[in-house]
Amino acid sequence: MGDNRNLILAFALSFLVLIAWQYFVAKPQMEAEQARIAQQQAAGGDAADALRPTPGAAGTSTPNVGTGGAIALPRADALARSARVAIDTPTLKGSIALTGARIDDLALKNYRETVDPDSPNIVLLSPQGSEAPYFAQFGWQVAPGSGIATPGPDTPWTVVEGETLAPGQPLVLGWDNGQGLVFRRTISVDDQYLFTVEQSVQNTGAEDVTLFPYALIRRVGEPVTEGFYILHEGLIGVLGGSLLEIDYSDIAEEKTRRVETTGGWLGITDKYWMTQLVPDQSERFTGEFKYAESANRPVYQANYIRDGMVVPAGGTAAVTDHLFAGAKIVQTINAYEEQLGIDRFDLTIDWGWFFFLTKPIFYVLDWLFALVGNFGVAILLLTVLVKLLFFPLANKSYVAMSKMKKLQPEMLKIRDRYAEDKMKQQQAMMELYKTEKVNPLAGCLPILVQIPVFFALYKVLFVTIEMRHAPFFGWIQDLSAPDPTTIFNLFGLIPWDPPSFLMIGVWPLLMGVTMFVQQRLNPPPADPTQAKVFLFLPVIFTFVLAPFAAGLVIYWTWNNLLSIIQQGVIMKRMGVPLEFYAGSKSQPKD
Repeated sequence: MGDNRNLILAFALSFLVLIAWQYFVAKPQMEAEQARIAQQQAAGGDAADALRPTPGAAGTSTPNVGTGGAIALPRADALARSARVAIDTPTLKGSIALTGARIDDLALKNYRETVDPDSPNIVLLSPQGSEAPYFAQFGWQVAPGSGIATPGPDTPWTVVEGETLAPGQPLVLGWDNGQGLVFRRTISVDDQYLFTVEQSVQNTGAEDVTLFPYALIRRVGEPVTEGFYILHEGLIGVLGGSLLEIDYSDIAEEKTRRVETTGGWLGITDKYWMTQLVPDQSERFTGEFKYAESANRPVYQANYIRDGMVVPAGGTAAVTDHLFAGAKIVQTINAYEEQLGIDRFDLTIDWGWFFFLTKPIFYVLDWLFALVGNFGVAILLLTVLVKLLFFPLANKSYVAMSKMKKLQPEMLKIRDRYAEDKMKQQQAMMELYKTEKVNPLAGCLPILVQIPVFFALYKVLFVTIEMRHAPFFGWIQDLSAPDPTTIFNLFGLIPWDPPSFLMIGVWPLLMGVTMFVQQRLNPPPADPTQAKVFLFLPVIFTFVLAPFAAGLVIYWTWNNLLSIIQQGVIMKRMGVPLEFYAGSKSQPKD
């Protein structure tokens, strides 16, 4: 019994320490980092936008992150600095700047900043000159010293065809360099988040010309991130057959990282949104992540440049590439991976080390959601499925625990009889277990089964956009956010906003109550100290889990309730009384 209790206690305390570390250490660090980044963004100017070539591999050039800066303008004023062509799709709205032909104005129609349906749409991309520039650009580079003019960030493109970029309505832009090269850029967009960019060059001159097609994504200023170790936000890509996840702080130290590869992708990812460059998967290119500082602000860039292409005199050359800019929807990303043959594009979603458990749980939840139309109900049904899957194992465990509780009077007698001799006490306990055919470790099985499922569901709720702003019932309008109610203002009756550590809502309280009831069905620890620790565990878990996603707390509560029912039925069949115990106390000696 002692070994059993020590093992359970070790699991509980380890789990508690992990959660407490996140709440009391990681969360304050994240808030401090967010404040630092906000202060840094407020103080700095804008990054200059000159794409100055830097020597690259094999004599090629790669687009540089640039230097210099300017005073940041309100976003609307920055947009007004260039003539524009509107973008309008079922999922996106924004515009393309004719100066530089950048994709630098993009908002997501289906996602808002808060659960309020009137809150602003999520803004993904912003132009150079705004408070937080973030954009994509395509173009051509030349070998150093060639003297050939290619379109750059200030090139005034003209509209050859198209009025609004929309699905089935491509936009064709043109520019003549005055040296015999005519550049065309055809931009198409689908009904989701994929842009297709075809660049062509017509050479009307008398000599062949070698050009190097490139694309880049640039972000000025470090964005506010979750700052939690289970989620990667920053630079990401699959290059050279390997997944690269580079934090903003890491690239700031490393400055640059370059990989020559055939196939792959690279870009920048947030928790729910991302921008990714997807070159032709059959072509060789050099992918690169860069960092620089401009006007005291960090500048992050993901770019690639292809091998040189010869544009023959009197001929043309063309390349086609893709840009993903939008929400990290699992089904959409999987569809693009299959459609374009993109190497492991699904890794743009941070499934974690235990992806073999996290991904199946998400797919089951998504399937259940399609049936019932509510992710909260889907979580309840998932819990039932998990219970059914492990029913034989849990049933065996609860039978063992019921036997242990039935033996409690005998165990207390042994404890009192050998109170001064722990060795004989343990020997007598083991003899009792052997005689009654009881395995004291069997009671750990429900905990061992529940912990990995709990963490996998936590990961799903934390990283998948499908759970963002997903409502349940009543006051739970976002399963990925904590329960917004609290007992400390009588659930909203008192006009007072308690501090975050006092936000103990209805669902955390229900979780604590069910945990308390389930604990009372188990045999109490023979050690009085352990009994006191176990007595306070439901209270501690209530406070620690309250700030976590409501969907996770709902899962835990519902799981506890199902466990109580299952264990209660088994105890009744075995003739074990269903009653609360008053703690671990001695029985009269024989």
